[in-house]
Amino acid sequence: MNKLIFFPSSFVLVAMLAGCAGSSGFADLDRFMKEADEKPRGRIEPLPEVQVYRAFTYSAAGSRSPFLPPAEVIVSDIRIADDQSDVKPNMDRPKEVLEAFQLSQLSMVGTLQRGEIDTLWALMSDGEGGVHMIQSGQYMGRNHGRIVGIAEGRVDLIEIVPNGHGGWLERPRSVSLEDQ
Repeated sequence: MNKLIFFPSSFVLVAMLAGCAGSSGFADLDRFMKEADEKPRGRIEPLPEVQVYRAFTYSAAGSRSPFLPPAEVIVSDIRIADDQSDVKPNMDRPKEVLEAFQLSQLSMVGTLQRGEIDTLWALMSDGEGGVHMIQSGQYMGRNHGRIVGIAEGRVDLIEIVPNGHGGWLERPRSVSLEDQ
């Protein structure tokens, strides 16, 4: 009886294996694998370059701590020799027209002899369309600039400017004739 059961079960087993041996069910899979093998391979980007870690050395160890209030500094009241000079602008005199302009706004546009032969006048443009006649002794610029000389190509003046220590000092300046 064992043989009778064994023979039909063997036949069924062989029939099942024969059914699996056929390649008709994998034709589309084989075609896909062949196409995938024929396609060009993708390129893998290289890894980014690793930046080397550099240790930071704190070099301000001897400096004041930023978490503490700053120390009080006592400034001595030292007077400079220029502070004791007699140079001061005359604040009581009436301002002239060209003292309303910075010296950089003013430009010399010419000279003129008027009246006496020795008297030379300078023609100054104020940058706003006005031209003014000036002579020695007049003032121009915002720094109390007194005109000390007029030549054919330039106007010389001395400005009185603050020295930064509560005093005043004289500074020579000149405005030259513009080339046009």
